[in-house]
Amino acid sequence: MLARARAIQNQLVQWRRAIHQYPEVGFTETRTAALVADELSKLGLRVETGVGKTGVVGHLGSGSPVVGLRADMDALPLQEANGVPYASRVPGVMHACGHDAHTAMLLGVATLLAQLNHELPLSGKVRFLFQPSEETIDDEGKSGAARMADDDAMEGVDIVLAQHVTPEYPVGDIVAGEGLISAAEDSFRIKLIGKGGHAAYPHRTVDPIFMLGPVLQTIQGIVARKSNPVKPAVVSVCSVHGGAATNVIPDSVELLGTCRSADEGTRQFLLAELDKALGVARALGGDYEFQVMPGQPSAHDSPAAADLIRWVGIELLGAEHVQLPKPGMGAEDFGVFVAKAREGGTMFGLGVWSGEGEKRVAHSPTFDIDERALSVGTAIMAEATLRYLRGQVPSHQ
Repeated sequence: MLARARAIQNQLVQWRRAIHQYPEVGFTETRTAALVADELSKLGLRVETGVGKTGVVGHLGSGSPVVGLRADMDALPLQEANGVPYASRVPGVMHACGHDAHTAMLLGVATLLAQLNHELPLSGKVRFLFQPSEETIDDEGKSGAARMADDDAMEGVDIVLAQHVTPEYPVGDIVAGEGLISAAEDSFRIKLIGKGGHAAYPHRTVDPIFMLGPVLQTIQGIVARKSNPVKPAVVSVCSVHGGAATNVIPDSVELLGTCRSADEGTRQFLLAELDKALGVARALGGDYEFQVMPGQPSAHDSPAAADLIRWVGIELLGAEHVQLPKPGMGAEDFGVFVAKAREGGTMFGLGVWSGEGEKRVAHSPTFDIDERALSVGTAIMAEATLRYLRGQVPSHQ
C-alpha cells in the first residue's frame, strides 16, 4: 500500500495545493466540496453533497463491516506569510492547520481503495467523511461533525479513523496510541459590573477594574489549588476589555476565556468553580454576569482502533517510526464521530516536519508541511481500512 500511495504522490500534491490556494472557512467550503465530489464521482463512488451543510460523503463497497474515514476541509482566518507558488490567493484566509493535506490524503485513500475494489470487491463498506467547519461553530453552537451526525453520516459505522498533521515529528513518523484525542472545550464570557464615575473620585464608584485583580487571582487558583492535580484541567482568561478614557472609571469590564478538561466530571467542576470565583465581585460591592458557550466533549481513542493504527504503522514504517502520543489539551470535534461509531475510533498524528530548519507551528501565518508526508498518511489510512474490513485486526492486550 505504501508503494501504491507513492505512485500517486504527484496527484496528492496537486490536490493539496489546489485546495491550499483557495481556502474556505467553516461552512463556506463550497469550492473544496465541489472538487472533492467531482474526484469521488470520477472514481465511481456514490456521492452525497450538502451533508452537514457543506460536507461531502462518499460510499464505496457493500455489506459489512463499515469503516468511516474522516478529513476536515475548512481553513482559518489568517493572512498567509509564506512566499510559495501555492500560497493562499484568498486575502485573510489560509490553511494553517493542515486540513488541505487531510482532504488530499483522503482523496488519495479513496483512489487506492477504489482501484482495489475494481480488482477484487472490498469485504465491506468504506464511508468517506469530508467534514466542514472543524474550527468553528454555527449560530446554533454546532460544528461540522455535529451537523454531519445530524444528517446521519455516521449511521451504521463500526469504526472511524482520522489523522492530523503534526509538525513536531519528521516525515516518516506517525503518532498513535490509546489516550486522549481531544480535550473538552468550553468558552466563557464574564462581565464584572460596577458603578462608573470620575477617576478623581474613586470613592464614589464601584471600580470593576479594581475587582479584576482579585477575580483573576481567584480564577487562577481553581486549577492550582482546588482541582485534582492528576486530572488534566486548564482555565485561561484570554481577553480583557474595560474603559476607554484616562479619567473615567468604567461601569464594567468584560473577560473572555476557555476551560479545557479530559473528563466530564472535571468539566462540570471547572464551570461550577468558575461561577463561585466570580463571587469575589459581589464581596467587593459589585456584581457579575457569567455566560458559558459549551464546546465539544472530550474524546478518547478506543483501544481496538489505536492498536490497529500502531500495528499497521509498525509494519509499513518500522517500530522506530511509530511514536506514542504526548498528553495535550487541544480541542477538536472528531469525538462526535467516535461517539457514534460502534467500536469507537482513533485519530493518529502524521509527521510533516522536513527534519531541517524551523518547525512550522500550526495556526500561524507561516505554517506549511513537507509534502512527502502525503503518501505516508494515505498509505496508513488505506492499509488500516483494508485490514479492518478483512478482519485482520490485532487483539488488544
